Formats: sequence, structure tokens, C-alpha cells
Amino acid sequence: MRLYAIKGGVPLAGEVEIGGAKNAALAILAASIMTDETVLIENVPDVRDTNVLIAAMESVGASVIRQDRHTVKINGSQIHNFVIDDEHIKKIRASYYLLGALLGKYKRAEVPLPGGCNLGTRAIDQHIKGFRALGAEVVLKNGSVVATATKLKGTHIFMDKVSVGATINVMMAAVMAEGRTIIENAAKEPHVVDLANFLNSMGARIKGAGTDVIRINGVAKLHKSEYAIIPDQIEAGTFMMAAAITKGDITVKNVIPKHLECISAKLVELGCEIEESDDAVRVVASKRLRNTQVKTLPYPGFPTDMQPQITVTLGLSEGISIVTESIFDNRFKYVDELVRMGADIKVESGNTAIISGVKEYTAAKLTAPDLRAGAALVLAALAAKDMTTIDDIKYIERGYEDFHLKLQGLGAHIDIVEAEKDLQKLNFQVVS
Repeated sequence: MRLYAIKGGVPLAGEVEIGGAKNAALAILAASIMTDETVLIENVPDVRDTNVLIAAMESVGASVIRQDRHTVKINGSQIHNFVIDDEHIKKIRASYYLLGALLGKYKRAEVPLPGGCNLGTRAIDQHIKGFRALGAEVVLKNGSVVATATKLKGTHIFMDKVSVGATINVMMAAVMAEGRTIIENAAKEPHVVDLANFLNSMGARIKGAGTDVIRINGVAKLHKSEYAIIPDQIEAGTFMMAAAITKGDITVKNVIPKHLECISAKLVELGCEIEESDDAVRVVASKRLRNTQVKTLPYPGFPTDMQPQITVTLGLSEGISIVTESIFDNRFKYVDELVRMGADIKVESGNTAIISGVKEYTAAKLTAPDLRAGAALVLAALAAKDMTTIDDIKYIERGYEDFHLKLQGLGAHIDIVEAEKDLQKLNFQVVS
């Protein structure tokens, strides 16, 4: 049982390098098998989700060569199986991206129903609707989605709701369909744009990514490409919140500031100072934060994946704040853990948190319930003065590479121990 051991109370300061975007990497890795030629992908984050997806791709015959920790060469010419039966793939939601990739290229795919964090109802009905509109037959069988088609034909698809996953999946399937496909009410997230740019670099003909209407002219085949994945918006946002909650001074480097505008705007409302340059954002928090209201929305709104981090931060802000979750239900599970640290938060109707700011958090033994909530609890522990432990860190490792090492580089007293009995071996010296 591996744990984070954290002794907080230290303002974090310094520079941190942001890695490749996990959500973009998962889509791009899946799409890389859609050509028979070799694709080189750079800036791939070395996290559990990407590694699980790569293993699943190898299990059906794709060749994956790691040139270094963040660079992979992928060749899908020897794919011989269209059934993803790797038990691990059920643990990540992005397993369903292999549906669009395999269906688009081979016109058949069988992939287990998606797993990942338990964030309530996360239906794949819009994915299925899109595949069927393109001409595929889709059935659910033995816990898997089975999609087959004689051929795929371009069509006009209106998404009933904005869905990043469905937009990505249908876009991949439509790239090699006959004729023209129009996706309306499409998601506009940066990783949707990154996937479109990657597919276009392989010869796809996609226009409009980043708007709510994506137009795709199908092509017969795709070719080799070299491509670098965009920086991770959510990792960057998490470190920005770390500066706010610890009254620190952190510069996040290797970012696209435009992708962080909604996060930066909220931090300014809280009373932080923000400095932007071409590829970096500096966050300085020198005093107690103010209260505000936050509602999660599709991009360019405030991201649902940053909701736990800002809720934890607002827990130490002055006055009453309200956070409304409009994307997923069941995303306030971590609040019970936070209350054990002294937070004053009440969740109403399952999707609204009323936060009365307290002056400090107290240390506790915590459990990470999911990826982003786990990272948020780390932030809370960094603000608490005594020793906090967080178990189930496997969730956090799904999406954050070297999280504890990067925090150590900013002055945090955090380490991984194999069991609670190892805590006595730690020698955190906190300067008051």
C-alpha cells in the first residue's frame, strides 16, 4: 500500500516544467494506429493511463518502440486482432478511443466498456449515435462495445450534448469514411484540436476543430508523421492552485497560457497575482484568498478536472464560496475527506458545494477517491502544518508524472512510502 506522506505549511516557490497533456496523448496514441506507416510522437507523458493504453495497442499487434521516456514510435501495419481484451484497459476511460481508431481504419472493433475514475454517469450514447450515423452496427456484448461496418459513409451528426470523448471518437471514425462528415455541437477542448492537428499531419482533412462545428472530408488512407503533444492544461492548473493554497510563488513552464485563461481569471478573482509570458505563467499568492463562485463548463469555461483543486483552495479562502459541478455527477466524493481536515463544506443536491472558508486545515489520514480529487487532497495536505498521509495514490499516478518529485523541486515536504510503518524513516525539516 503505497502512500504519499506530506508535511505541509511551506510556501512553494520556484519553477516547474509541465509535461504533455494526458488527455491529448490518449487520443493521439489511439489514432496513431490508423496508418500502416511509422508515426513518431513526442512529449508523451509517462503516466499510468498512457502506459496501459500502449500495452493494449501492443496486444493487438501494434509495434511500439520507446525512443526515450517521452518519445514513442508506433507502427500499426501488423495489427491482427480487433478485440481489445486486456484486463487493464477496463481501468481507463480512454479505452474507448480505440473504438474510433479501429473502426475508422478496419471497419471493426471490440473494446471493453470504459473504466477509469468513478465520476457517476458517463454514458457513451453519443459515441454510439455517431458511429451508427456513419453506417456502423453497434451492439453491447459481454461488457464490450462491438462496432462493425461494411463501409463508413460521411454524414451530418448533431451531438445531443457537448462530449469531448464522443467528438474525438466520431472524428477518428469519420476521417476514413467516404465523403463528408459534419459534427455539430462538437467539443472545443484543446486536446480535441490537438488530435485534429495530428490527424491532419497524417493526411486527414479536418477543419473547424476548436469550434462547435467540425467538417471532415474522408480520405482513403493516412501516412507517417512526427508530432509533439501539447502541454497538459490540468497539470499546469494544479500547480497554479498549489501556489495559491500555500501562499507561494510558482512559475509553470512549457504551457500555452491561452489554455489556462479560465483558471488564471479565477485565481485573479481570489487575489493572486498572475504574470504571463509566451510559454509560462507565474502565480503569486501573498495574502489570504478571497471568496468567489465557480461553475464547471465545457471549454473555454472552467474545466471539471480542476473543480476539486479550486474547491480545496476555496476552503481556505475568506467568506463563502459556491462551486457548481455541471459536467459530471458524483464529483464531490472527496469532500468527506476534506471535512476530516477541518474544512467547512456542505454539498447540496449532489452538484453544488457551499464552502465557508476556514483559516487552516489539519493533518489527517486520507484516501484518494479518484485522479483529480487525489491531486486536490495533496494540495490540501501541502497547506496543513502536520503530517498527512494519502493512500490509493495509484489514482493520482494515472495522470501526474513524477508529481511528488516536481513538488519537492518547489520545496514541498512530500515523499512516497511503502507502508505507514515507514513514516518514521522520513526526515522532513520544516522551517517556520
